Amino acid sequence: MRTTSAGRVILLRMPQSPELLAPAGSLDAVRAALGNGADAVYLGVERFNARDEGAQLTLEELSEACRLAHVRGARVYLTLNTLLKPAELSDALHLLGDCVDRGIDAAIVQDLGLVHLIHVIFPDLELHGSTQMTVHDGGGATVLHRLGLQRVVLARENTLSDLEAIHAAAPELVLETFIHGALCISYSGQCYMSGMISERSANRGSCAQSCRKDYVLRDVHTGDELDRGYLISARDLAASEHVPALASIGIHTLKIEGRKKKPEYVATVTRTYRSLLDRFARGEPVVTTPAEHEELVQIYSRGFTGGLYGGRAGRDYVTRDQPDNRGVELGAVVDSSRGEVIVEVRTSLKPGDGVGFEPPAGKRGASKGFTVSEVRTLATRGGLHRQALTTPERIPVGWRVRRTSHAALGARARSSYATPMARVEEKRERLNVRARGASGEPLELVFTPAHGRPVMVRGRTTLVPADQHGMDIGRLRAQLGRLGETAFELGEIDAAALAPGLFLPVSELNALRQRAVAELEAARVSRLSAASESRADRIDAAIAHLSRPALPHGVPDAHALRLSAEVWRIEDAQTAAAAGATEIVFDPFLRHPTPPLSRIRRLAEELQGGNVDLRLRTPTIVRPDDRPALDRWLALDLPLLSGHLGLVAELSAGGRVVAADYAVNCFNQHTAAQLFGLGAERIALSIELTAEELAAVCAPWGGARFEVITYGRPEGMTIEHCVLSAAFDREPTSCRDLCVQKHPNVELADSTGYAFPVATDSDCRNRLLHSRPIEGSEFLPRLWRAGIRSYRLIFNVGDDPVRELVARYRAALDALADPAGASPPLASIREVVGSSFTRGHFARAV
Repeated sequence: MRTTSAGRVILLRMPQSPELLAPAGSLDAVRAALGNGADAVYLGVERFNARDEGAQLTLEELSEACRLAHVRGARVYLTLNTLLKPAELSDALHLLGDCVDRGIDAAIVQDLGLVHLIHVIFPDLELHGSTQMTVHDGGGATVLHRLGLQRVVLARENTLSDLEAIHAAAPELVLETFIHGALCISYSGQCYMSGMISERSANRGSCAQSCRKDYVLRDVHTGDELDRGYLISARDLAASEHVPALASIGIHTLKIEGRKKKPEYVATVTRTYRSLLDRFARGEPVVTTPAEHEELVQIYSRGFTGGLYGGRAGRDYVTRDQPDNRGVELGAVVDSSRGEVIVEVRTSLKPGDGVGFEPPAGKRGASKGFTVSEVRTLATRGGLHRQALTTPERIPVGWRVRRTSHAALGARARSSYATPMARVEEKRERLNVRARGASGEPLELVFTPAHGRPVMVRGRTTLVPADQHGMDIGRLRAQLGRLGETAFELGEIDAAALAPGLFLPVSELNALRQRAVAELEAARVSRLSAASESRADRIDAAIAHLSRPALPHGVPDAHALRLSAEVWRIEDAQTAAAAGATEIVFDPFLRHPTPPLSRIRRLAEELQGGNVDLRLRTPTIVRPDDRPALDRWLALDLPLLSGHLGLVAELSAGGRVVAADYAVNCFNQHTAAQLFGLGAERIALSIELTAEELAAVCAPWGGARFEVITYGRPEGMTIEHCVLSAAFDREPTSCRDLCVQKHPNVELADSTGYAFPVATDSDCRNRLLHSRPIEGSEFLPRLWRAGIRSYRLIFNVGDDPVRELVARYRAALDALADPAGASPPLASIREVVGSSFTRGHFARAV
């Protein structure tokens, strides 16, 4: 109830309690989720899902999972959320068909091409957009709704005000957001760093967790160490405090992360959030009790954060000191001897508990740990328990004691799903039977299934008058209803055409039933086989058919040679143009401060005089609060390059010339068709494709309107967290003296010696660049034969050899374009680059 300023009383409806969505990487985890109150579970099956290391079910387990969920009124969402190469589309769609047959309620997808194909082949299937689609504003949400998605899993970096803006922009789209579990430091899990380092693509379910490594932050110019530790290892999300606000905004589903976690984790976390949502539904305060909080910490925690719902979290957003589960701190070591350690702890330890020991705060040392086998309680006073633990190694006095696993909590969690849930009988096909016959004639039975044609069987012996009880409905039902493990169940029996008082041996009745069922089973198998063949034909036809939207009006010749230089400094733009670039892509947002708008207008005029195009590169992340600043740049009315799907669609529809950058993740020809359909002038193909795969994606268009990045450092991650402000414990976004004046050039170095440049962009986000530039000149002849005529060189660090590389690439491309077939001088490019480069994924598949 609310009272207005005029004194009127308004009755306010209580926001609907959100759906609770729990993870399941095993059938036991499904049971754990359902047994502890999940409204829905999400899971992967066999392949093509973003958890490829054991956290997925078999098709048989999926059948059981769907049965268990549906009997409880819960739903099952299939994660089919990896990017797909052209050769994988058919397998993915056949797998999806198998999962649809087993009863899934919806599929979670990332690949735009797959979205289109599913609409064609499974038009009634509910589709959810994966969080890896990076929806963080109304534009992204709107375009996904336009593409036919019913729900989207929002980026984990969104604030509450962002969510309000997204809901207002796409009110018909169901919104889902994470409430608990591990966080990706890279925006929405979109990470190219993993693949570049280890050939394990995060976008294809093989994340190597590069963010969980320890790094040193240092100033490139001075070499000074600015910070050290697990600097980009995010804490785990625990956002229970935001449940009421999320519900009020209109968030439909709260999602728990953790398909790779054990069932005990799923049970404990689901039980806690079920309790919180039930309290919310009753109008009670939504606050975790101390006991609930400790259980969440105990079951798995890298340290908790409320996430970014309330805005930037600062220094405490990352773990800093460790990257893994630490459990609950209980006390300290007070004495130690060979074979035994004496601890004082606020909660007594029990056999089976896991314990960890860490150095005191401010001191370094490798942590130790073991499972408690023997424990003696020596004294209890003042809330502290002094206990003696048998230990396999000596533990120094003063070290902190942590309980890393809790035997009793695990046992309680297991008990919640250990009792088998009632098995649901699979729905069987109904059979109606009509009987006909008279004395001296064989019995004739017609079995009519719910689907398919009737089957008629005739007895081999004749009916005779019965000595005692003749055949009636009851006797017929007793014998004909013995359908056992078949796919059928007996329906109605019509005996109107059967003369009364007749007899037939039971063995004959059984034989008639068996013959009929055999024919029906054969017909059913044939029908299912035909349906499967029909679906296979539809899949083949859908993959083979591509829509080819017309080229937008006023776009330059798609077959013309284009050498594009992406830069962030005006002097580099001028240098690249003079060296032979046909286009300059200018990124004014890469670092503070952005140049004056007037200077970019003059640059456009300068370049136009030399027949060189100027294109503006937008940020990939444009949250609602960022849009006004971007609009000032869009008013320059320059052609655009954007990795933001919503901007590609919106600005193209407004008549702007927009190319789609590599962050749109064009991995197959159907994604390309979708992007062209949204108005993209050209597409920069994914940096995670090999040369052969690049050629396959663009083959339907003969290579026209596609671009390949052949030199430079891609942005491996975009991070809302700022490592530089965290190093100095400064307030994020209000400390630009650090990145503009004191430390404008910093990098993160790992233990193997690789250093990743960090660019703090105009919106105070960190863009982590790859440690070495990609250099793919050796693949130019192969790409040229594929018809690709647009190539981009990225210059985003201060010492890039802009003049030399542009000139030598231009010479190589001019040679390839020469009708006389001149040999391109590729070796001259490598002379400039030297040995410090990577061939990227041109020859290394992910």
